[in-house]
Amino acid sequence: MFTGLIEEIGTIKSIKKGAKSAEISILGDLVTKDTQIGDSIAVNGICMTVTSISGNIFTADVMAETMRRTSLNSLKEGSKVNLERAMPANGRFGGHIVAGHIDGTGQITKLEKEDNAVWITIKTDMNILKYIVEKGSITIDGVSLTVAYVDNACFKVSIIPHTAANTILLDKKQGDIVNLENDIIGKYVEKLMGMNTVNDVGSKIDENFLMQHGFF
Repeated sequence: MFTGLIEEIGTIKSIKKGAKSAEISILGDLVTKDTQIGDSIAVNGICMTVTSISGNIFTADVMAETMRRTSLNSLKEGSKVNLERAMPANGRFGGHIVAGHIDGTGQITKLEKEDNAVWITIKTDMNILKYIVEKGSITIDGVSLTVAYVDNACFKVSIIPHTAANTILLDKKQGDIVNLENDIIGKYVEKLMGMNTVNDVGSKIDENFLMQHGFF
């Protein structure tokens, strides 16, 4: 599990692409400290399992499903990426619950400066937008951000100077593709509500159910 608070900006050292998968090597001075083979590191929000470490460079395998769902195909040698190690048990929960499992991608349609912040507008599919709520959380390329606006076509976030300085978000330009992960709580609520249907009478919670079980 991650928090969406980026620890450092890393650099792609190599990408070896197969027919549908890839092997990726990344330089990261901080995230490689105390990291073991088998540990998890989020790369632009994608949870990757470390398969080897050599000094400050770690390597991970990327399966076909990840290649399809994310913006990894746009990366090349020298590309900068957001990096975050999995949250330690005694760590601070400063962002929100981030699984590192990308739901899909979005496209940046506008960047607009307002005083000390920069507004980013992102267009994405309805199957992602339906889980986004104003003042809720969204993960963009691994960065935990607060949604400032959402409609049926796009959503907006505002980037403060600290986030701009410590992530790659403002290195992006109009038309660039970013990885998106919805707040997992909304997806679980939808799943549980879907189980509570007229075809599943035994799980239906209504006033009669509550009365029968002593809640009224």
